[in-house]
Amino acid sequence: MSTTPRVVIIGAGIVGANLADELTGRGWTRVTVLDQGPLPLTGGSTSHAPGLVFQTNASKTMTEFATYTVEKLLGLDVDGAWCFNQVGGLEVATTPERLADLHRKQGWATSWGVPGEVVGPEECARLHPLLDPEQVLGGLHTPTDGLAKASRAVVALMRRAGSRGAEFRGSTRVVGINQAGGRVTGVQTTHGEVPADIVVSCGGFWGRELGELVGMRVPLLPLAHQYVRTGQVAELVGRNDDEIEARMPILRQQDQDLYYREHNDCIGIGSYAHRPMPVRLTDLPEVDDDDMGEAAMPSMLPFTEEDFAPSWEHSRLLLPSLREAKIETGFNGIFSFTPDGGPLIGESPEVAGFWIAEAVWVTHSSGVARAVAQLLVDGRSEIELHGCDVARFDEIQTTDAYVDETSQRNFVEIYDVLHPLQPRESPRNLRVSPFHARQQELGAFFLESHGWERPHWYEANAHLVDELPAEWQPPARDAWSAMFHSPIAAAEAWRTRTAVALYDMTPLTRIEVAGPGALAFLERLTTGKMDKSVGSVTYTLALDEAGGIRSDLTVARLAEDRFQVGANGRLDLDHLRRQAPGDHTVQIRDITGGTCCIGVWGPLARDLVQPLSPDDFSHEGLKYFRARAAQIAGIPVTAMRLSYVGELGWEIYTSAEYGQKLWDVLWEAGRPLGVIAAGRAAFNSLRLEKGYRAWGTDMTTEHNPYEAGVGFAVRPQKGEFVGRDALAGLGDDSVTRRLTCLTVDDGRSVVLGHEPVLLDGRPAGYVTSAAFGHSIGTPVAYAWLPAVEIGTSVEIQYFDRRVRATVSAEPLVDPEMARIRR
Repeated sequence: MSTTPRVVIIGAGIVGANLADELTGRGWTRVTVLDQGPLPLTGGSTSHAPGLVFQTNASKTMTEFATYTVEKLLGLDVDGAWCFNQVGGLEVATTPERLADLHRKQGWATSWGVPGEVVGPEECARLHPLLDPEQVLGGLHTPTDGLAKASRAVVALMRRAGSRGAEFRGSTRVVGINQAGGRVTGVQTTHGEVPADIVVSCGGFWGRELGELVGMRVPLLPLAHQYVRTGQVAELVGRNDDEIEARMPILRQQDQDLYYREHNDCIGIGSYAHRPMPVRLTDLPEVDDDDMGEAAMPSMLPFTEEDFAPSWEHSRLLLPSLREAKIETGFNGIFSFTPDGGPLIGESPEVAGFWIAEAVWVTHSSGVARAVAQLLVDGRSEIELHGCDVARFDEIQTTDAYVDETSQRNFVEIYDVLHPLQPRESPRNLRVSPFHARQQELGAFFLESHGWERPHWYEANAHLVDELPAEWQPPARDAWSAMFHSPIAAAEAWRTRTAVALYDMTPLTRIEVAGPGALAFLERLTTGKMDKSVGSVTYTLALDEAGGIRSDLTVARLAEDRFQVGANGRLDLDHLRRQAPGDHTVQIRDITGGTCCIGVWGPLARDLVQPLSPDDFSHEGLKYFRARAAQIAGIPVTAMRLSYVGELGWEIYTSAEYGQKLWDVLWEAGRPLGVIAAGRAAFNSLRLEKGYRAWGTDMTTEHNPYEAGVGFAVRPQKGEFVGRDALAGLGDDSVTRRLTCLTVDDGRSVVLGHEPVLLDGRPAGYVTSAAFGHSIGTPVAYAWLPAVEIGTSVEIQYFDRRVRATVSAEPLVDPEMARIRR
């Protein structure tokens, strides 16, 4: 008779209790939950959480986490007392910019299936009678939001998980993680060892220190956040009672970094308007178990009244009833922030069986717990997790200095209106390619991604805008889509399509897979045939067991037992390392930092490169999707005949120390041909015109290859590979939804992504990627929609207006692939 693994969960807060419930609900009964504090009020962030659950988020994943939290907590009670009070949510705007942003957020809600409506000032005041309608321009009302009673929910979850066999132990501090042979074997506590096959750290802001017990970097920062309760508010007397607590919607005034909720006849106010207050765990108050309660716990620091004074004045303007009230109590409560604001989910790369679920707020707690339970029990989460996986961070992003600075910045910006391309201001210039100095000389406008500086356009090309033919002239944009954009991108796209351009492709992750077992290893993990001749290049997919797209990869066979994998980031490196056999027949090495790459693309690319090389760069000498070692002006390179802009050319790789010289010789030789440097703005436009997908944006584990339009990369006839069985019987004709190409009818309205798409006036899908298609003179968007016919008319909801678009055949440019195969 089989038994389930022994699981130890560290932390009995809302995440740990939820995880115990989710695991035992799936039949894993040997679950032990440990907490250093007394049960059920352990003294962590859950114990003082105000419990506001606003579901809508730019991230589909985070919204789905929150929606599941609402659904689950609505079904819980403790002796008849509620765990979720669905009073709704109201976010108000006091500036035109915020009102526009609320329309954008209502679009996200529609995209992700959450009901919401932007309403006027009078309706805001009807929904929340304490509100002064003269102070607001409107609000976003989401009726399914509400209040989670986190501490009570923990009791309900503990009871249910306990009835299925889970054991909860309070006042038990974890002091070590026992391991053998690279796997956890148990947890060492102040009361002895607890054996374990799996350990999950749900310690909240203690998570960084718990990770250190196994040498795992957990990139989070504990920060203090102010919360006060007023005394009695006259207008609330008799409206609520201690049982119901609140009837009005939870309220956010994000223009002043404030939120509000009722506590019977008082108001609770939370503020992000103050300075960041990082917390050292050694400075936490020591509270005896017997003294633990709502007024005293380690996660509550003394209130700093001077930090809250401006927020109190703003609150009294918005809610005039507070002018006669006073602040009765206040504290600075501790919770966790991360470099990108997302939660941290994943397994230690060094110690098998040690997992974390950290930096999770009450809002997303049940959803995260379900996802982790599915990972442990089923091997995959039904909700896509790449934006939550702790392995998403590159090494530089897990250093203390980076985590501390960026987490504090995220605290400051948590309620700010942020553009999708908003660049990080600091830290910058952490990772630069060997071409960086030349790019600066050309006036590159840099945006940052994973620490890399990436040119989006070059001011040196500004004069070309005046030379654009009439059909290439871009229309004026609205203010939002024009942010972090320049018409120079049109000139760079034009020169790429008509002459030749250099693109810096260095930031793309490159992984070397080598050794006698490399071929079999890659055959097992990818959908394409890897057993090809040396010099072959293959576009392929990595799937999960359910056939979802884990990543798309470009694999070049550079020798019999050596492959270069073009990947999507650190997650791919982590996956390959975890899947590598333990017999050392496969070596996996990240070579990104030691190499660089220039994309040389355009109809004159061969005219530029061939005179510099003794090697044959003709179509016959180096065919499409082939690679070879070569020399360019005496520099050793690897040239791959690839093009993600749909033009003739190569990705040219060399060692980092030769990078600047390579750029210089290509630049000088290209002058007579009109060579330019081109940036990511032009690149994104050109790749969408060709229908090239971006993993993580256009397709994820939630989609199979045929739905995503990349079924051509699947070779089931090659034999076994991960995900093959799940795709059996599927094909391009079997899909009911599809990643669909749209062209915008008015020829000028550029959307940016995540907008809802309406079919016959009803929400039917959402935009993934979008750009102005400079080659075709009209905006392009890709969207997930039901499988519909070419020519179908749809509408994209862009802020408070609808933009008509048409389902179009793809690719939009050069469907015969003639340009790329010259």
